Amino acid sequence: MIDRFGREITYLRVSVTDRCNLNCSYCKPPAQTSFAPRREVISFEETAEVVRVAVDLGIRKVRLTGGEPLVRRGVHTLVRMIASIDGIKDLAMSTNGILLAEHARALADAGLHRVNVSLDSVNPERYRGITGGGDLSRVLAGIEAAGDAGLKPVKLNCVFRQSSDEPDARGVARFAGENGLDVRFVRQMDFQAGTFSVVEGGAGGDCSQCNRLRLSCDGQVRPCLFSDLSFSVRELGVIGALEQAILSKPETGAPCSRSWIRITGG
Repeated sequence: MIDRFGREITYLRVSVTDRCNLNCSYCKPPAQTSFAPRREVISFEETAEVVRVAVDLGIRKVRLTGGEPLVRRGVHTLVRMIASIDGIKDLAMSTNGILLAEHARALADAGLHRVNVSLDSVNPERYRGITGGGDLSRVLAGIEAAGDAGLKPVKLNCVFRQSSDEPDARGVARFAGENGLDVRFVRQMDFQAGTFSVVEGGAGGDCSQCNRLRLSCDGQVRPCLFSDLSFSVRELGVIGALEQAILSKPETGAPCSRSWIRITGG
């Protein structure tokens, strides 16, 4: 799949739920307070079919996301269904790690390759404040369990406000170095000002190299994180939704009502 700007689309991010067991203030725009009605959330079978068709069209990397994917009951079943699809080279999950210790082995057995774990501070009180009550010890146990289960490389995602030299980010960097983990630093998005940045230590945020589509938990294929454009797999069919998303993928940001999006460096 090649978009209008010559970018080969090989990466599909699949949101299995928009619900979460933490309340991090930076995760949603201020106006987003409601969740998709359960009747609108697509089934595992529908999700796997979208992935299967996408792989037939050239997708090679799939990442399961949320919300928090581990709050979706039976998510191991979905992992197993997707892992059985020939052609996927990288099957990963992004998680906040709260439930990871109890699920890591089952995820690995189901065919998941690796995990990215959100970790914004290794200070328990700071972590609790940032996440709205999260328990750091559960996250650290989840990271250890993921490594023990073979979900490697375990990568950490650390959100900072202004600079990756901030104390919390430096603490995460030290923890990663001491435990042989990779870490990516992500500047906090400003939804009101409309800014996002290139990820430090990763490929995200560089529009010129963007190779991804997103499938939301209600079956909408989105060409861009900052796009209001979406295409329903239920209304258009899987191929139709994927093709429309490719044709509509913007060069940068999105040519829609969120035209205020700006990209910052660093």
